[in-house]
Amino acid sequence: MIKEWQTVLIDEGLLTARQLEKAVALSRERNESLIKTLVRQGVVSEDKLLRAVARQQGIGFVSFREVQPESAAVAGLTARFVAHYRVMPVRLEANRLMLAVANPFDQAAIEDIESSQGYRVERVLACEGDILDAIRIHYGVGAETVERILADQPGQAGASQVEESHDLEHKADESSVIKLVNQLLHQAITDRATDIHFEVYRDDILLRRRIDGILYDTMVSKNMVSLYPAIISRIKLMAGLNIVERRMPQDGRARVNIGHYQYDLRVSVVPSVHGENVVIRILPTTMLFSLEQLGLSERNSHILTELIQLPHGIVFVTGPTGSGKSTTLYACLTRLNTRDHKIITIEDPVEYEIKGIMQTQVNPRIDLTFARALRSMLRHDPDIMMVGEVRDRETAEITIQTALTGHLVFSTLHTNDAASAAIRLLDMGVDPYLIASTVRAFMAQRLVRVVCEHCREWVEIGGRRCSRGRGCDQCGKTGYRGRVAISEILQLLPEIQDLILRRASARDIRRKAVELGMQTLAGDGWDKIAKGITTVDEVTRVTFDTLANTD
Repeated sequence: MIKEWQTVLIDEGLLTARQLEKAVALSRERNESLIKTLVRQGVVSEDKLLRAVARQQGIGFVSFREVQPESAAVAGLTARFVAHYRVMPVRLEANRLMLAVANPFDQAAIEDIESSQGYRVERVLACEGDILDAIRIHYGVGAETVERILADQPGQAGASQVEESHDLEHKADESSVIKLVNQLLHQAITDRATDIHFEVYRDDILLRRRIDGILYDTMVSKNMVSLYPAIISRIKLMAGLNIVERRMPQDGRARVNIGHYQYDLRVSVVPSVHGENVVIRILPTTMLFSLEQLGLSERNSHILTELIQLPHGIVFVTGPTGSGKSTTLYACLTRLNTRDHKIITIEDPVEYEIKGIMQTQVNPRIDLTFARALRSMLRHDPDIMMVGEVRDRETAEITIQTALTGHLVFSTLHTNDAASAAIRLLDMGVDPYLIASTVRAFMAQRLVRVVCEHCREWVEIGGRRCSRGRGCDQCGKTGYRGRVAISEILQLLPEIQDLILRRASARDIRRKAVELGMQTLAGDGWDKIAKGITTVDEVTRVTFDTLANTD
């Protein structure tokens, strides 16, 4: 028998009688609500379905993108309660509580609130995903677990430190710090974070995450501060660190699972005034490194492809920390990784493992430096080598000697632009002749955030047609989702070699390179602005430090 609310769905053209009949049968078979079955099957969107049901039942519908829950309402219910029933308080006036629910036919939460809290509940409907996001935003990630731990194990927050699987989707029945840490990591990975920062202060802790290169605060329960020592101990256990040592910095690694995917965690613990601060770098164990996916302009992509086919010489990738240098180098090596090439890398640290490439990690504690490792690796008959970073004269000279003896070498330098890289080598004491005769190109790059394709809109800024993101659920309300490289490639053509031999300034080298056709970082950025890939703000943000060498 078709119920009245189901008839409304047919009358409004949201689905056919046949689709409804199939969904009813499937919901009974799976023992789940009809609404969940319809949404899961993709027959109708949850938003449209719930709005139709709300109209039929004469109740409201809220979107938490448009309506912000009042703090008094949030304080009126515990995180444990809202997480258990998957409901979200919206407004509290006198004794009347407006409550957002995703299932209009489940009365358990309403009856529980009215009997235990004494509120009169006014139901409104909201999408379940919106409710869960609102719970996370307004109560904090893992807030319900914090409350359970403190309620179940008062004064014994560290008692749950035991070894167990690092499967972040493992659902422990009992409350534990293990479960809390898993929730924090799981949510960070789900939100595409590359780093998690745990910071402790006198009477508070901060959790921040880096997403698309920008640090954002993450809402957590205020009560989490009492669990902080246990949280840090759990992270140390995962990374194989000494949980007793709290005075010295420690570094470790761990591997965790989410479904069929594995992630490497690089953990760094540093003591501070009020405790230990922890930064966790999140690295997928499998990455597809492709030159095509770097986002290079057609011109720069063509130049780089030709450079990596050279039989010998050095290609330097330059830029500050976090500019994507390693990703570019890995993409180059992946393209060259064939059975007829012997490729060796010396890195600090090895971020991603690539089958078919011999990778070595430096270790200053035993004096395994870039220079020492490079000398030894030459005896392994390589065709191509990657030196993670040239930091000093010794490493620079050995790298150059490697190129002179018929090897193709990739490495990095920390400079603001391509022209400054030549000056950096000169400042290290490298002979200008050696630079001019071995270096094939300096490539400078930055990463800019990509405008979210789900909420992109076009506007006119300064007479130019540009795009921007309004902010949506897909991009976490930031207007951006993902990053892409902007770059400049300074090839050492004869005119540039002559300037280096004469120890010309970075400004002169850059001016000549532009005359010879080099596209600057800013120029590449403006091309991507015109194509709607990124924004003026992004290009300005990442290129302002290159302006010193421009006219």
